[in-house]
Amino acid sequence: MDGPSLITSLDSGLRGAAIAVFLIVAISILRQGYRRPVVWLGAALSIGAAAYAICSLPGNAHHRTAWFAPVLALCAGNVAVFWLFTRAAFDDSFRPAPWHALLWLLLVACPLADLFGAGLADNQTLEIVRRIVPVGLVLLALAQTIKDWGADLVEGRRRLRLFILGAVLLHSAVSATVDLSLGPQHVPPPLHLLNAAALAAIAAVIAVTALHADLDIVFAGPAAALPAPPAAVSPPQEPVDPAVLAELDRLMTVDRLYRQEGLTIGALAAKLGLPEHRLRRTINRGLGFRNFNEYLNGHRLADAKQALADPSQAEVPILTIALDSGFQSLGPFNRAFKTDTGMTPTEFRRSTAGRNGG
Repeated sequence: MDGPSLITSLDSGLRGAAIAVFLIVAISILRQGYRRPVVWLGAALSIGAAAYAICSLPGNAHHRTAWFAPVLALCAGNVAVFWLFTRAAFDDSFRPAPWHALLWLLLVACPLADLFGAGLADNQTLEIVRRIVPVGLVLLALAQTIKDWGADLVEGRRRLRLFILGAVLLHSAVSATVDLSLGPQHVPPPLHLLNAAALAAIAAVIAVTALHADLDIVFAGPAAALPAPPAAVSPPQEPVDPAVLAELDRLMTVDRLYRQEGLTIGALAAKLGLPEHRLRRTINRGLGFRNFNEYLNGHRLADAKQALADPSQAEVPILTIALDSGFQSLGPFNRAFKTDTGMTPTEFRRSTAGRNGG
C-alpha cells in the first residue's frame, strides 16, 4: 500500500471509530433524561461532532448532494451547540432562549444555501463573517469554561472543564488555524489525518470519562449533588465529617464569615485548616451545593431578608443592607433576591411590613 492510500485508510478508520464513539456517547447522555438543557445539548454536541467527522472527510466538499443537508446542518451549527453546552454544563441557572435557536439557524443557513447552489460563498464579506463567528463562539465557550471554575464544587464537573472542553477547544483552535491559513480546500492529507486522530482522541477521552461516571455527575440535576449510596462497583466515597460541617455552620451563622469581602473557598479552607478539595467535597456532598458562590449567597440572602423584615431597620437603605450582607453591589443583590423570593427587596420589605401590621 503506497503512502497516500495508507494515509487515506488510516484517516477513514479513525473517523469511523470517532463517529461510532460519539453516537454511543450521545445515546448514553440521553439516558439521563430529556428535560434538562445540559442533557439534550450534550447529546446534540456529540451528534454534531460525529457529523463534523463526516463533513471534514478529504474531498467531501466536491461530492455533496441534497441528502447531505442534515449532516451539513449538524456540522455547521455545532459550534453554537458547543457554546450553549458550556453554559448549561457550568451554570445551573442557564435556560436556552429562542434567540439561541435563531443563532443556530443563521450558522446553518449559509452552508445549506451553498449546498443548493445559492452561490453565497462568492461573497467575500459574508465568507469572512462565516469564519469569524465560529471562532468568536469558541472564545465565548472558553470564557464560560474558565468563569467560576474556582467556585465549582462538583469534582467531576471540574475535571470535565479541563479534559473534555480543553480537548474540544484545542481541536477547534487547530481546525480554525488550518482553515484560516490554508483554506478548507487546500489542506494536505497529513493534516486531514491529524484532524481525524484528534477527533478519535477526543472521543476516547469522553468515553473513558463516561466509564468513570463523571458524565453522570455533570448531566445529573442539582439535587444529585447530595450524597447517594455508592454503586457496588464504585470505590467508597470519603464520608463527610460532621465536625467540619458543625464548624462551617458556626463560621457562617455565628461569625457571619460570608460578610467578608472577596471570601474565596481557599480562604475559608485555610480558616478551617482543611485542604481546599476536602472543603469542596464537604459543601457539595454534605450540604448539596454545586457552586461556592451560591452557598455564600444563601447565607447572604437569609441575612438580608432578616434585616428587611426587621421593623427597627425600616429606614435603612436597601443598598446598605445589601453591602452589610456581603454583596459587593446592588445589581447582583437585586437579581439574586428576585430569583430566590420572586420579589424585589422593596416588595419583600413592604409585604413583611404588612404582615407585621406596619
